[in-house]
Amino acid sequence: MESSEPCTIRELEDGTHAVLFVVVQSAEAAATRGGQPFLKLELSDRTGRLRARRWDCTSDEVAGARPGTVVKVGGPYSVHAKYGPQLIVERIRAAREEEYDLATLLDGPPRSAEQMEADLRALLDTVQDDHLRALLDALLADGSPVWDRFRRAPAAKHYHQAYRHGLLEHCLTVAQGVSAMAATFPGIDRDVAVAGALLHDIGKLEAYTEDPLAIDLTDAGRLQGEIPLGYYRVRRAIEDIPGFPPDRAQAVLHVILAHHGALEHGSPVLPATREATLVHMIDNLGGRLGSFDRLEKSLPDGAVWSGFDRALGGGAWFADRAAA
Repeated sequence: MESSEPCTIRELEDGTHAVLFVVVQSAEAAATRGGQPFLKLELSDRTGRLRARRWDCTSDEVAGARPGTVVKVGGPYSVHAKYGPQLIVERIRAAREEEYDLATLLDGPPRSAEQMEADLRALLDTVQDDHLRALLDALLADGSPVWDRFRRAPAAKHYHQAYRHGLLEHCLTVAQGVSAMAATFPGIDRDVAVAGALLHDIGKLEAYTEDPLAIDLTDAGRLQGEIPLGYYRVRRAIEDIPGFPPDRAQAVLHVILAHHGALEHGSPVLPATREATLVHMIDNLGGRLGSFDRLEKSLPDGAVWSGFDRALGGGAWFADRAAA
């Protein structure tokens, strides 16, 4: 392997020969027009993600580049005018545990899980409706069958909060935003809106895998989708609560079904209540702002613009970096 010191994805410079310890996020075996095998890779560490190619790969390299595997790679890095940043992998092998620190490979939220859990418990205490509180306790109380998984789960595969504790971070921030905005606009049932915000993405517990090194959709996530999975989980919990008012059940379930805001984005219905509209808007805002966090982490020193980002539909500018 190369003798140069390993760096992070964020530290890569155009035209240099790089050595990195990274996680394989995806690996696709393909062939050139001439029939030569190669690997299309997506690699990651805590600072970002990187497309890579391994030409003339061996069958052992294909078998060893499984998603979730930590590998050591080396090769020239360049920023192509058309195709963007890319690493041409000349060497790849499985990394030994003593060679890397897992904390440098896994992204995570800026706040600790303990602090976010305390904030969530404080928010739950403000829900006054007894039936909604019983529903939230059934799903999110410490020691519930769901809570440990909810606390660990990611919020996405790539675009925002795609890391351990990401779902807790995302649902909490959306619910806090909804709680604040509910006091600003008249006619909003705050308890319904907060409960819907806390539960809107609970289907992701079944839709995504638990492996923090390689987040991917499960079979259920691909075949059913996160919204139906969340709807049925919450509906089953409601049916187990004696005397749960049908109108309250319908209000919360509508928030879950409508939170993507558009049929083409996966919602089976459009937001038709104030509460569902508010949750959708704050959820969309949280996801877009989460994309800024993701992009800024991957920017090299001195850069103030990101490249094109599909989630934002363009590049992101970071004014604080420009001022510095």
